[in-house]
Amino acid sequence: MERILLLHGPNLNMLGKREPGIYGRQTLDDIVAAARALAAELGVEIASHQSNVEGELVTRIQQAPNHFDAIVLNAGAYTHTSIALRDAVLAAGLPVVEVHLSNVHKREEFRHRSLLADVVEGQVIGFGAESYLLGLRAAVSLLRSRQPVPPRARPARKRSTR
Repeated sequence: MERILLLHGPNLNMLGKREPGIYGRQTLDDIVAAARALAAELGVEIASHQSNVEGELVTRIQQAPNHFDAIVLNAGAYTHTSIALRDAVLAAGLPVVEVHLSNVHKREEFRHRSLLADVVEGQVIGFGAESYLLGLRAAVSLLRSRQPVPPRARPARKRSTR
């Protein structure tokens, strides 16, 4: 069964309270609950983690290959500023789908550029909480459309010549 990490960056813990005209009234818990329901429907497992700390997000991305098959990432404001997150995505080598609740291209100029855009599989932006569900569907589709990697051949064991 595929395992997908939903990773949420700074201020996403404030969803439902923070600028509801831009981000909506759903809380992060509401979004994760909807994602869990969709994951069950799709036959995948998800885990969710939110942090306001850039280094903690980097660590989660670095550890992800040991536990997950893909990441759905809303890096929040770090999308536009964090070379460290970009480098972690590259190093992890997992498929990553970038999501944003708002349409960043309809917002301030500094939000128009994503430092992650060229290292993720794709972006889902501007659909509110639905962005996460579309991102989860995209991650599952990516995983299931890839050719299976054949198991590595085990090297022959050396025989003792005693």
